[in-house]
Amino acid sequence: MDPVENVPCDSTENIPRIDPAVARKHFDRIGRFRILVIGRSNAGKTTLLQRICNTTELPEVFNSEGKQFMTYLLCPITNCHQRGEHNIEDELVFRSNTGFIFHDSRGFEAGSEKEVKLMQNFLTDRSATMKLERRIHAIWYCIPLTDSERPVVVAEELFFNECNTRNVPVIVVLTKADVMELEAIGQLRERGLTIKEARSHAQELAQQLLTDVKTRIEDQLAGCKHNPNDCMNKVNADCDSLLRCTTNALDDMELQQLVISTQQVNFNLNIEYAIK
Repeated sequence: MDPVENVPCDSTENIPRIDPAVARKHFDRIGRFRILVIGRSNAGKTTLLQRICNTTELPEVFNSEGKQFMTYLLCPITNCHQRGEHNIEDELVFRSNTGFIFHDSRGFEAGSEKEVKLMQNFLTDRSATMKLERRIHAIWYCIPLTDSERPVVVAEELFFNECNTRNVPVIVVLTKADVMELEAIGQLRERGLTIKEARSHAQELAQQLLTDVKTRIEDQLAGCKHNPNDCMNKVNADCDSLLRCTTNALDDMELQQLVISTQQVNFNLNIEYAIK
């Protein structure tokens, strides 16, 4: 993708000041903040969006014309829609925070070149549109850590080599990071520690394992043609770090103000950006 300045997540430089009246104008002109969420089946995408919107409910689904036609039903085994064929044009909206519109890619599986083509067409269409409210403003690519030995598979390589997202920033989110603690306990047990001892030392080792996996992912994706803007270690309960990364990756101040104004979950994040 064309490079967008990569500002560290903890950076507080050039943070826009949010004025409620100005934010309302952004909502009126741009509409809601649109995010395309990509990832394999069972990558933890639904859980991520629920955390962002501070809810345990599933989203409502609207077609491209804004007409609601079904609720978001998931099969507990495949994590796919139980009825109807999934369409990337579908809009997912949570009642707890209607300021976000999410588009969910189909589960990316190994060798899914057809899905990559659909993705390319969708991004091209949404990038070319003159209507700001129709554009995709950011992309979250979820990579689960359930297979930490090989976290980046063919699906990721296809996307980051074949899909030029142009000026839309891509944030890689490492999901299901809790498996690192289980792996840490297993390694400590192999070293001869008791279960109690392993649990007491697991957190520190888990963080090291997570850092190592992140480094390997970053190194591998760096060799791709269209590498991401940032790679998140993990997402905490409030998802403030992910929203901060997303905001800093945007090269449009109005969009920065829009995403911060949209976020209703973490009031501290709103305050931080409002007073800087």
